[in-house]
Amino acid sequence: MTTVSKTTTQSRAFISLRSSVDFVATNTTHEVMERALAYLRAGFPVHFRGPAGTGKTTLALHIAAQLDRPVMLMVGDEQLTSSDLVGEQNGYRYRRVVDRYIHSVVKYEEDAVQNWVDNRLTTACREGFTLVYDEFTRSRPEANNVLLAALEERVLVLPTSNGANAYVKVHPEFRAIFTSNPQEYAGVHDAPDALSDRLVTIDLDYYDRTTEVSITASNSGLDIDEVERVVDIVREFRDSGEYDQAPTLRACIMIARVTALQGLRPSAGDKRFVQICLDVLESKTAFTSKNRDRRTEQRKMLLQLVGHHMMRPANAERG
Repeated sequence: MTTVSKTTTQSRAFISLRSSVDFVATNTTHEVMERALAYLRAGFPVHFRGPAGTGKTTLALHIAAQLDRPVMLMVGDEQLTSSDLVGEQNGYRYRRVVDRYIHSVVKYEEDAVQNWVDNRLTTACREGFTLVYDEFTRSRPEANNVLLAALEERVLVLPTSNGANAYVKVHPEFRAIFTSNPQEYAGVHDAPDALSDRLVTIDLDYYDRTTEVSITASNSGLDIDEVERVVDIVREFRDSGEYDQAPTLRACIMIARVTALQGLRPSAGDKRFVQICLDVLESKTAFTSKNRDRRTEQRKMLLQLVGHHMMRPANAERG
């Protein structure tokens, strides 16, 4: 008797991550981290909700690393389906048996069995990884329904025809961290009440000045006094409300890092530094033929902000 086996599958890459981000710890970030870890260690999933630029993903990855488990990262998308989360039948295993027990009689048996391929959520549930589901509200609610039983009853239901393998018992070490941006208006869905009710939501806002200065300094290489001036320009522009998209911590880092890489010293008299500020911050207002006057006034205001903060004495309080 001769047995021939052949397996045909579509390969899928699952990346198990351990966070290695350079996290800047301040009193503010430490307090949020400790709150989140308390819920996660008790078995409850955590949801960081806040506008762009508040460090949701960085915070989620850093907290996940504290649990000392591999991290599985997923990003929400409109095209995501439940199969993209849990897996699907993919490829076949072929089996052929040739029976020559009686030399004058040849008997053939063939069958083909579909292979099941796990996707990220199933892998995390089986192995006890920490799932970081970034911008989960960008996925359609029906795609996220598979999370309900996994988070509450600790059972993941698989859409297979094989009853014996239709369920995965969630590993005791499995934890989940979600992030979302409630201010997005395009490509975002409301989180279903059934899912939101299972999450501990922690609202994040723009960081305090000390935290923004610390993070910008860590990511730019500028002297702390120069970083403070850059941060104060961005924060005062944010407070003015003269924009369509709020300038965030990313704007501080962009200005400071490019300034440092070009070997510039922040100064109102350096046209290159001023232009960097304008390039980064003017883009926060939509450019149309109808708002030219507003853009002109905004540029004047930005130039005044740069001049004011570059001229103030070192270590002076924000004006």
